[in-house]
Amino acid sequence: MQAWLRLSRGIDALNRFFGRIAIWFIFAATVLSAGNAIVRKLLNVGSNAWLEAQWYLYAAAFMLAAALTLRNNEHVRIDILISRFSLRTQAWMDLFGLFFMLLPVCVGVLYFSIPFFWQGFVSGEMSSNSGGLIRWPVYLTIPVGFTLLLLQGISEAIKRVAFLRGALPSPFVKESDETPPAGGAEGAR
Repeated sequence: MQAWLRLSRGIDALNRFFGRIAIWFIFAATVLSAGNAIVRKLLNVGSNAWLEAQWYLYAAAFMLAAALTLRNNEHVRIDILISRFSLRTQAWMDLFGLFFMLLPVCVGVLYFSIPFFWQGFVSGEMSSNSGGLIRWPVYLTIPVGFTLLLLQGISEAIKRVAFLRGALPSPFVKESDETPPAGGAEGAR
């Protein structure tokens, strides 16, 4: 189990790294957006390339941050229902969701997005907008983001199994939380 937990910690670290990159993409997109608006209003000059660059940066940020959101247990879920169950039942429900919903969707998206990216890369597909950018960089964010999400899903499954085996405290603690909830691994939520 310890080898699996090391793998899980490695995946978590990888997604924290990409989460930090996503923050910088948001910052760059915000600066680009503000600069573009100022130039457009003051000088009456616009650029489709700058608008598309904003879009690419936001797309990359969201795709890269999705796995970290799962890692931090901040994704959308039905807490009002699931919180009524014990932590062990919640872990089993999460495992079901991971194995029968999240991981198959990630594999399906990867199956279709890798050839989609490759076709855009090989063809050098360009935006149809005047002065637009090449498209493959934004296409690449789809398989990269879903690969990170797939890996994080595996990491979360490892943590749920470790919790069920008594090798980890509650997997429902957010990264920013310092201690698990009162009552340890068996505490009610």
